[in-house]
Amino acid sequence: MKGWKTIRNKDNGKDQQGEEPFQDLLQQLVNSDDFIQFTYKSAAGLLCIGYYTSLIDGKTLHQDILPNIKSLEIIHHLHSLIPIENIIVTSDVAKIKDGLLNGHIMVFFTNDIGQIGLVRAPVDNTREVSIPEVEFSVVGPKESFVESLDKNLNLVRKRLPLPELKTIEIVIGTISKTKVSVLYIDGIVNKENVQTVTQRLSDLEIDQVNDSSYLTQLIQDNQNSPFPQLIDTERPDRIASALGEGKVAILVDGAPHGLIAPTNLFEFFVAYEDYFLNWAVATFFRLVRFFAVLFSILITPIYVAVLTYHYELIPKDLVSTLVTSRNPIPLPPIMESLILELAIELLREAGARLPTKVGQTIGIVGGIVIGTASVEAGLTSNVLLIIVALAALASFTTPVYQMGNTIRLIRFPFLLMAHYIGLVGVAVSFIFLLIHLLRLSSLGRPFLEPVYPLRLQGLMDSIIRLPIPFQSKRPAQSQAEDDRKFNAMKAKRIKDTKKND
Repeated sequence: MKGWKTIRNKDNGKDQQGEEPFQDLLQQLVNSDDFIQFTYKSAAGLLCIGYYTSLIDGKTLHQDILPNIKSLEIIHHLHSLIPIENIIVTSDVAKIKDGLLNGHIMVFFTNDIGQIGLVRAPVDNTREVSIPEVEFSVVGPKESFVESLDKNLNLVRKRLPLPELKTIEIVIGTISKTKVSVLYIDGIVNKENVQTVTQRLSDLEIDQVNDSSYLTQLIQDNQNSPFPQLIDTERPDRIASALGEGKVAILVDGAPHGLIAPTNLFEFFVAYEDYFLNWAVATFFRLVRFFAVLFSILITPIYVAVLTYHYELIPKDLVSTLVTSRNPIPLPPIMESLILELAIELLREAGARLPTKVGQTIGIVGGIVIGTASVEAGLTSNVLLIIVALAALASFTTPVYQMGNTIRLIRFPFLLMAHYIGLVGVAVSFIFLLIHLLRLSSLGRPFLEPVYPLRLQGLMDSIIRLPIPFQSKRPAQSQAEDDRKFNAMKAKRIKDTKKND
């Protein structure tokens, strides 16, 4: 409020109790050009109204608030005059500041600043719910999270319409004041998992949290591991399914993705579309993904190791092809492999950073031009070009984007070890990778479960996916209070009875 003068009690000419802090707040607010304050005449005197124009809905102000406060006599009567819920009357300066910064309109009488009314009127400038872009599926729901926490909670609650679905709200960030909601189903979830998540979030000391990926890096068990230990998803149906399995979900205001914990390695290769397909088809696709990941990591290092140290392993029928392919190449296998691998990474990054249509063109044309030119120039062999292209294609089969980035990264240590000590280096790299995965955990739960430790029930929906009647229990990793999804025997009896009738 520009030109605002200190309001004093007319009876004694002294500042009212608590006036100075409120005046300091007003002085701080009016220094911003998007803060507006004006007086408005009501039945009991002049009302002062203040708000941030960038945060409130002008239509709500002019249609629902101003016409209805003409007859206002006491601030506490705002509840009965204005048809808006969650009206706050307070003298707490901290609440007033938080309210104004979250889309509230401040209302108080100029001759009494002891009670301030805060009317909620935030502007809704978030985008509408759209189809998933990262986790797109041919069959199944076509809704994805947006940047509004309230809309995201609505997308989850309409899939789980039960009072046992609880939320815990935590504000993180000394500057951003980001609202974070922890979701779980009471009676199913293991309370220890909820306490672990809330404790880690509450203990964070950071100035800004602008996306859920910040929290992934801050609260996961091993922050130095290239493997993500929380699943990042844009699908509300996947969040709802995880909550039903006894897991904990995290939604962040301003982030179009949610987090799921605890999790294991195999869930990163499970597309939620698998549950909408026949179990045999879903199992086949999962096996294809696992094979593709191993192929993507190992095929180029094996090529380098064999050509550098192990010529005797090459089949006789293939020797002539490899000799002809590599005859004009002046570079060792490791150098030509690194050239092609880095070229693929450059094309990926360029395609991701450019607009969609331009990025697709760059990826296709750039791949063809660079691949053809490098072979004709004698820098790389055509056999290696095919191998690297297939490895790059295989890395795209992972349904979770973060895991795809990890696979792209760990190929390079395998390549270097293959160059130095051949297939022994590939084996040693694989052993180190396995040891690292065995040591990893998610909220304290083993990352390789149900393979290690062995959980037979969990194997029914990990590497393979058996029919739904075989999955009557929740995953052991969740340590759910109620581990039974449904009574398989009872369901079978009802099915047999109806069949006989």
